[in-house]
Amino acid sequence: MQTNVLGYPRIGSQRELKKACEAYWAGKMSLEKLQLTARQLRRQHWETLQQAGIDLIPSNDFSLYDQVLDMCLMTGAVPARFQPLLDKLVSASSPELYFAMARGYQKNGLDITAMEMTKWFDTNYHYLVPEFNAGQQFRVLSTKCVDEFKEALALGITTKPVLLGPVSFLLLGKSKDTGLHTSQLLEQLLPVYIQLLQSLQQAGATWVQLDEPCLVLDLTAGQQALYRYAYTQIGKALPSLQLMLATYFGPLQENTELALQLPVQALHIDLVRAPEQLDAILQGIPDGMLLSLGIVNGRNIWKNDYERSLQLIRQAAAAIGEERLLLASSCSLLHTPYDLDLETDEAVLTPHIKSWMAFAKQKVQELAELRQILAGDNSLLEANQACLYEKSIAAIVHKPAVKARVEALTEADATRQHPFHIRQQAQEALLQLPLFPTTTIGSFPQTAEIRQLRARLKKGDITPAEYETAIRAAIADAVKWQEGLGLDVLVHGEFERNDMVEYFGEQLEGFVFTQNGWVQSYGSRCVKPPVIYGDVQRSQPMTVAWSSYAQSLTRKPMKGMLTGPVTILQWSFVRDDQPRADTTLQIALAIRDEVAELEKAGIQVIQVDEPAIREGLPLRKARWKAYLDWAVRAFRVSVSCVKDETQVHTHMCYSEFNDIIDSIAAMDADVITIETSRSQMELLEAFAAFRYPNEIGPGVYDIHSPRVPTITEMTELLEKAAQLLPARNIWVNPDCGLKTRKWPETEQALRNMVAAAQEMRANVLAE
Repeated sequence: MQTNVLGYPRIGSQRELKKACEAYWAGKMSLEKLQLTARQLRRQHWETLQQAGIDLIPSNDFSLYDQVLDMCLMTGAVPARFQPLLDKLVSASSPELYFAMARGYQKNGLDITAMEMTKWFDTNYHYLVPEFNAGQQFRVLSTKCVDEFKEALALGITTKPVLLGPVSFLLLGKSKDTGLHTSQLLEQLLPVYIQLLQSLQQAGATWVQLDEPCLVLDLTAGQQALYRYAYTQIGKALPSLQLMLATYFGPLQENTELALQLPVQALHIDLVRAPEQLDAILQGIPDGMLLSLGIVNGRNIWKNDYERSLQLIRQAAAAIGEERLLLASSCSLLHTPYDLDLETDEAVLTPHIKSWMAFAKQKVQELAELRQILAGDNSLLEANQACLYEKSIAAIVHKPAVKARVEALTEADATRQHPFHIRQQAQEALLQLPLFPTTTIGSFPQTAEIRQLRARLKKGDITPAEYETAIRAAIADAVKWQEGLGLDVLVHGEFERNDMVEYFGEQLEGFVFTQNGWVQSYGSRCVKPPVIYGDVQRSQPMTVAWSSYAQSLTRKPMKGMLTGPVTILQWSFVRDDQPRADTTLQIALAIRDEVAELEKAGIQVIQVDEPAIREGLPLRKARWKAYLDWAVRAFRVSVSCVKDETQVHTHMCYSEFNDIIDSIAAMDADVITIETSRSQMELLEAFAAFRYPNEIGPGVYDIHSPRVPTITEMTELLEKAAQLLPARNIWVNPDCGLKTRKWPETEQALRNMVAAAQEMRANVLAE
């Protein structure tokens, strides 16, 4: 059997790509040096897979920012507002255009907003959303996929180029013109895809992987027809090119027959997320089609259960023969860290827990070992099963008292004292805030000095007392600065936090951490997810001292800042031995204990962020209710212990809310803040149509772009909001936390934001 990897992490084992991109953006690195770094990383990835014996090695899975953005350039799908920049450039392949589309552009007399960004299916990876209009024209603007295939070929490695398939590319995009369905553009798009595929074949490619993850979604009959048309046309144009249709993140279900009928030479299925689909696939697979079995988890860090994988492999081999099977990762390994061997600090990750794990490099090795076991090496199977058994009985994993507390929860534990309209009156009387109150989402820029403080503390170069003194000074400066700006509800800045999930995981039992377990979230943004290995509980306060100190410096309300249970779950690598709902409720009880202590300490506004609620939504609507029931319950358990007067905020970003608005309302947060600047308040329409009763802070400042929005720009966004919502219920805030921004741009943007809020107040009072 051959082995197949769908994609590999691209940021570098030491985040080399992140550092190179950020240095290039800052003008501290040349384009040539950035391109050299990228070439070195690609070579390392290809050689790692080659040395592991992988037969189908991916190329074009590497990206300087995002693979969907890459596809926009390859097909010439450049939004019209970037045309003035394109006209100024010597070459359309210039990274200046590429990065402008990702991050916005504000220089040389141009001021262009970035493309919209949203979550890649149910992962924490963000992709750039393609934009289409009625006059859309497609053309080959970049030959990246061909260039990288040739680059590998020059190293003696024949790769399998990976492209986002044409139908998923369109379905994941957005129409900017009323009445235009993105699916109407397929006929214009296909010639460009065919041209790229022909170029790949001419360069020597024998296999091409076309990713069509939308095949695991609920598709209409019309959308299914798009697949038939697209792949029939591609098959006619390229009869001798071997195409692998890749699906992942879920089962094909009613799209099974469709996928099996398409004229492709191989089909990849995800048997980690959906092992139950194998029976139907084996019953309907046509003669001659190869089947790629996604049996090694590309989404988590636990060792593969070889016995379970072998059962699936043997079932498939018995049905269609070993020669037609490929052993594969379930999806791209983009979502996993690089290499477990880099975890050398036993004080951070104990050998005991480390022995249960596998990162991307080890997952590649697991494919090789499965092939060896099938060839008769039972010692590998026995070692694997012994490790998994030891994990299943480990005392550090299971805590009966934690499980008992979850089982004892009642409906009263998930319900506030009174409905929102009563709470709103109590909060208005206590807080005395103006119309269009201003606040930020929580974090302020993390300067090099702040990051160095944490590093020096970890190394023992400074004492905990010295660290606390320095952080308190940063908080005091931030409070004074916010008061000077005229913000109404302040934050302490989160200078003590490395990451909004990692910070809490470090203080909760049942979590463990890594030194180098970085994964890409978007662009150059990398996160190091905590690992939940056992039952979770809180044994001491986590944020109370910092929030209390910040509140002591001002008479204005100071928000206590917490991360919600669903987000902590979603943005961690989660244990795989109990239902996710149970783990979430354990975390919810830990957050509840912190909320109660914050209120007791005099914090009147408490924000429990849940940006991952939408992200965790199952891809199939039939499974939504079960998930939303436990996700909403977990949030309510977290916050329902407080009095009416205590104002509960939550924050969600970069998500579509239209289809889950009733569940968001059921969360019953007093204030929700959301991303709306890139979408031009489009997301608010769902809240308005639903008549969302609680207060909303629609973001007016896109913090993922370095450009500074003007007062007029933010006022216009607020005016749109005021047309949709009661002025009494509107807050003014950025889209998200400001951790990744620089201080000068942050200060100017927030000054403009406060001025926009003041202008709105004046306009409303004048009416």
